[in-house]
Amino acid sequence: MPELADLLWAPPILLGAYFIRGITGFGSGLIAVPLLALHWPLTFVVPLILLTDFTASVILGGLNFDKVAWPEIRRLLPPGLIGVLIGAWLLVSLPHEPLLRILGSFIILYALRNLLLDTEHPQPASTRWAWPAGLTGGTVGALFGTGGPPYVIYLSHRLFDKGQLRATFSGLFFIEGLARITTFTASGLLLHRELLVAYAGALPLTLGALWIGSHVHSRLTQAQMTRLISLILIGSGVALWIRTL
Repeated sequence: MPELADLLWAPPILLGAYFIRGITGFGSGLIAVPLLALHWPLTFVVPLILLTDFTASVILGGLNFDKVAWPEIRRLLPPGLIGVLIGAWLLVSLPHEPLLRILGSFIILYALRNLLLDTEHPQPASTRWAWPAGLTGGTVGALFGTGGPPYVIYLSHRLFDKGQLRATFSGLFFIEGLARITTFTASGLLLHRELLVAYAGALPLTLGALWIGSHVHSRLTQAQMTRLISLILIGSGVALWIRTL
C-alpha cells in the first residue's frame, strides 16, 4: 500500500500539470512525470500519465477539432509510431536510475532553451525536420511519458496561431496515445489493478485543472506561459538529479 506522504504528494502535482496543459495544450507529462517519479517507479508513473494525458487529449482535441493542422500530424505520425515501439522496449529493458538522470538532463536543457532563445518570434522550419522530431518525440514519449518537447519545437516553428497550435498538439497526442496504450498493454505495463485505481482517483483532479486552465488560456501570452513552464521544469529536472545521487 502507498504511504500517506505518497498519496498527498500526487494531487498538487496533477493539478499544476493539467492546469498548464489546459492553457498550452502540452506540458503535463513534462511536469508530472519527473515529480511523481520521486515517489514511484517510472514503470508506474509513465503508464499513469499516459492514461490521464490521453483523456486530456480527447477533451482538448474534441473541443478544437476544426483547428487541428492535419497535414503536420500526417508528417509526424510515421516516425512517431516507430519511436513509440523503441521507447516502450527501452522502458522495460533498461535500469531506471540512469533513465532518471537522462530525463532530468533532457528536461533542464529543454527549459533552458525556452528561456534563452527567442520563442516568441520563431523562424519557420522545413518539413524535413518532421522525421527527426517525430522519431525523437515518440521514443521519449514512450520512455518517459514526456514526448512533447520535440513535437513542440517542430510545431511551434510551423504553426503560428496559438489556438491551432494547441489543438494540433492535442490531436497528435491523442493518436500517438492510442499507439502507446496498445504497446503498453501488449508489454503488460497497463495490466495492473493499482494503476487503474490511481487513474480513477487522478481523473477528477486532472479534468478540473484542465477546465480551469482552458479558461485561463485566452488571458496569458505564449511568452509568459513559456517562461513559467521553463522555471517549473528546471526545478523538476534538478529534483530528479538529486533523487539519483
